[in-house]
Amino acid sequence: MHPALSVIFFTTASGAGYGLLVLLALYAAVTGNADAVVGILGFSLSLGLITAGLLSSTFHLGHPERAWRAISQWRSSWLSREGLLAIVSYCPALIFAVGWIFAEQNNGIWLVAAGATAGCAIATVVCTAMIYRSLKTVRQWNNDSVVPRFVSMAIATGGLWFVPILLIGGQPEHSLIVALFTVFMG
Repeated sequence: MHPALSVIFFTTASGAGYGLLVLLALYAAVTGNADAVVGILGFSLSLGLITAGLLSSTFHLGHPERAWRAISQWRSSWLSREGLLAIVSYCPALIFAVGWIFAEQNNGIWLVAAGATAGCAIATVVCTAMIYRSLKTVRQWNNDSVVPRFVSMAIATGGLWFVPILLIGGQPEHSLIVALFTVFMG
């Protein structure tokens, strides 16, 4: 099987973006830290990677103007579920970002938004994995290890971005913990 470069780019870019969102949410929950530099860099990069991946995926379609049809089949299609969750995940992520960057808080309602962001991010990656998992013609993907591997790779690649973000934001003590967590996830 030879997937298109746009599909490879979508899977890796959006996976890293969703993994970074999960790590931002975990970081907020564990530390309560709302450092502006970490927030601006983290949300800009994660949402930028997700958006670039989704645009790549949309342009991969034969007729991008018909992308809405891909979402309308959510009851029977993992691709539809993925597209729908990808769009829905922006809502809690943007609320979480506003709390972190503008209100400089990661508690209360902002922490609820962080949890919803992490949940939507993981659910979207699971849907992406299930697209591949459900391909019976590709023996290597039609097995139970695909979903956990996709989730762990998303978190690991998100961690590869998160460690330098923490260092740039002046949080070296947290960057080591994230690096170790990322190694164990991958």
